[in-house]
Amino acid sequence: MTDRFVVSSTPLSGVKSIRRNRVGDARGWLERLFCRDDLAFAGWIWDIAQINRTLTLRKDTVRGMHFQTAPYEEAKLITCLKGKVFDVAVDLRPTSSTYRHWHGEILSDANDTTLLIPPGFAHGFQALSDNVEMLYFHSAPYAAAYEGGVRADDPALAIRWPHEIAEISDRDRSFPLLDELDEDSGQ
Repeated sequence: MTDRFVVSSTPLSGVKSIRRNRVGDARGWLERLFCRDDLAFAGWIWDIAQINRTLTLRKDTVRGMHFQTAPYEEAKLITCLKGKVFDVAVDLRPTSSTYRHWHGEILSDANDTTLLIPPGFAHGFQALSDNVEMLYFHSAPYAAAYEGGVRADDPALAIRWPHEIAEISDRDRSFPLLDELDEDSGQ
């Protein structure tokens, strides 16, 4: 814990829930989104290679489950700037004791929480409100040839999305099931 961040472990090794502390007065507040030194305490050991901002227009839309493979595996810091999401990380590290397990948390503009997801995980979210804005800090640049994903509705994962999926992209819908991904990689 630092004066700016309160870090909590999750059931998935390496995935951390980070609560940001606001400092304010009658004028408003300041909230630190990133500090290399403070976040090293949480396990963030990477440089930031890319920062992305997304807008999801429709409630109950799912984006994910995305990942990148070596040499472009990436860690992510995920923050919801506007609205509310159910944010999910899936452990895809075959040697991990939590392989194929998932963890979900509510991130919102009101709860000041960031999720730290290390390399070796798939990530996705379901918008729980309209017009959700998300901010992603990535440890590796996007590399199309190294991107992958697993289906958000994969029965082997059994992610308990809060609502029925109203919308998902054709790309995300076409990702393989985890069993197919394992077969392709020789697991």
